[in-house]
Amino acid sequence: MKRINQIEPWIGGEEKKAVADYLDAGGWLTEFKKTREFERMIADYVGSKHASVVNNGTVSLMIALMALGIKNGDEIIVPDYTMIASANAIVLAGAKPVFVDIDPVNLCLELELAEKAINRRTKAIMFVSINGRCPDMDKVATLARKHNLYLVEDAAQSLGSRCRGKHLGTFGEIGSFSFSFPKIITTGQGGALVTDDEELYRRITMIKDFGRPKAGVDYHEIMGLNSKFTDLQAVIGIEQMKKLDWRVKRKKEIYKLYYDLLQGIKEVELIATNLEDCSPWFIDILVNGDGMRDNLAKFLESRGIGTRPFYPAIHTQPPYSYVKGNFRASESVSQRGLWLPSSSFLTNDDVERACSEIKAFFRST
Repeated sequence: MKRINQIEPWIGGEEKKAVADYLDAGGWLTEFKKTREFERMIADYVGSKHASVVNNGTVSLMIALMALGIKNGDEIIVPDYTMIASANAIVLAGAKPVFVDIDPVNLCLELELAEKAINRRTKAIMFVSINGRCPDMDKVATLARKHNLYLVEDAAQSLGSRCRGKHLGTFGEIGSFSFSFPKIITTGQGGALVTDDEELYRRITMIKDFGRPKAGVDYHEIMGLNSKFTDLQAVIGIEQMKKLDWRVKRKKEIYKLYYDLLQGIKEVELIATNLEDCSPWFIDILVNGDGMRDNLAKFLESRGIGTRPFYPAIHTQPPYSYVKGNFRASESVSQRGLWLPSSSFLTNDDVERACSEIKAFFRST
């Protein structure tokens, strides 16, 4: 019986042909016209005026903070449950991450706790829309405006997800997306920043290109990085974008099928998801019972079905072991959460097989 991995990238014949055509035409590989085309497709898709692509999602968050003028001594509010890149980007930008617990309903930043954490050193809120989910984003934006804070959206997992029709990543000053291999579209590695602010866009494009306002001219207006994209990646990204609408639809179908098939298993907690707006990146469940999550993962692996545990709460990671506080919800979901097979090309039979094995595990316990 075939193995079902937890996630796989989906690169088809269209991407292969596009790369071959680009190379045959004498493409220079570096960031140029194809990158601009890819950026325009991203901006149009999410409904933003500007998009700038960079080499990965972590760097995109760091550049967003640099463009906003975040500096040493500034504090940025960030959820304790997220991929560690969110916090790392803050540190790399020279600021201090201030960790706040999450709302167990949507696994995103708990807004009341976030407001209590704001002080005179706070300069921004980094809101992470975990797995395409979010609270009322107008409330998030209002909270930031109320305290004169920047809102940076880490929407790495949220391409294709919206809040009441408006794409996530477009509620704040800057939104960030990721194109690493597990994402709904991929360029291997890569990230994108979107904004409606002309000056922020100008600063982003300078920062990613050594700090120079014009490519290829060695005059440097500000301190910058070399975080440029490549046209070779953009060629793949353009073909991936053409498939995005179908993948968004299919991700929702896959999630709904899992949700329906796993109903009634008392040890499995399903996370409420508004599939009208949310396109889940991964299929996620919470497994109740001491050690039950890890035992289920081992059982599924023995049946040729890959899974992945949730991220650990960031304050439990060695680089952030100095962090003290009450992060009950973050700790709970981190210890119970499991990502199930989630590739866009899963068949209904694949999903049914995975759910059948999950049911078999709990029947035997």
